[in-house]
Amino acid sequence: MSLKRVKFTFPENLIKEPLIYNLGHEFRVITNVRMADVDETTGWVMLELEGDAEEIDRSIAWAQRKGVRVDPVAGDVIEG
Repeated sequence: MSLKRVKFTFPENLIKEPLIYNLGHEFRVITNVRMADVDETTGWVMLELEGDAEEIDRSIAWAQRKGVRVDPVAGDVIEG
């Protein structure tokens, strides 16, 4: 099992999409939301993704293809 902390920033057109749920379901990755700020036009969420390292990487690539900005998080510091 691997653990990766990331920040997802959603474009306006994806705010209402269940991307985190779909990511966890499709890639069998545990998604633990640690912080979030979402409204009708903007949104970001800090996640801990837990599971197989390859599946975590595949899930991140999938989110990026959907249009989500993904930044790494080291401890409590957001990189990027």
